[in-house]
Amino acid sequence: MLRTTLAALALAAAASNAAAVNVRVTVENLSPENSVTLAPFRFGFGQGLFDSFNNQETAPLLGQSDIADAPIVTIAEGGSGSNWFPAFEAAEPDADLGSVLGPAINPFLPGQSSSTVIDIDPTNRYFTFATMVVPSNDHFLGNDNPMAYEVFDTNGNLILDQITQNASAIWDAGSETQDPANAAFLAVGTNANRVDENDVVRFDFAGLSAFDGLETAAGYNFDHDLLSSDTPVLRVSFSVVPEPATLALGVLGVAVLAGRRRR
Repeated sequence: MLRTTLAALALAAAASNAAAVNVRVTVENLSPENSVTLAPFRFGFGQGLFDSFNNQETAPLLGQSDIADAPIVTIAEGGSGSNWFPAFEAAEPDADLGSVLGPAINPFLPGQSSSTVIDIDPTNRYFTFATMVVPSNDHFLGNDNPMAYEVFDTNGNLILDQITQNASAIWDAGSETQDPANAAFLAVGTNANRVDENDVVRFDFAGLSAFDGLETAAGYNFDHDLLSSDTPVLRVSFSVVPEPATLALGVLGVAVLAGRRRR
């Protein structure tokens, strides 16, 4: 009877895992002190169909009427997922979407980390993300290839446990001119004000030099010279909750308890 119970519970656990998996998504700002802060981290697990931008192309409107409202621009200029999430859902209605906020205030200051646990369908194998880099007018981190990060294989197994990006991966959305008076996360200035740049999305962490020496909203003076092209600025980690080994022990414990009770 014990063997039968154990087998049944193992099968039930496997079926449950195939249907849904709890995944912990951990975000770490690896940037040096007094350099870049990361806005709330927006992400989705999907089929690799949602493509919110492409290198060397104007940010796509994806149903919006103005460049300021383009999904990737709402993240790049203000850190908001208000248009990015609906655009993701329109492209992939069954995608699993979420955000990770900083541990104290919404942004992630240099050295800070935080995590969230999300219930996902493991057939949503690909991970897409975007987060504003501040201080800036329209800089961000994100993947322009929606199939760049395959987190699960076709059998639902976790095959990617982390993503690390360096400063060279920081994008300029090409949507707003560089102007500290209109930038986000500075002690002075109005982020809601903007002037169209009419340019393309491109890699450009050097453009952050426009904010050198200025006081941030967190009270430190920004210094982009602390960053080089190979300076790590972001790590995203994935783990299944509970861990497979923990789940197996839990199943075994329940089975043994059931066997003892029957005796």
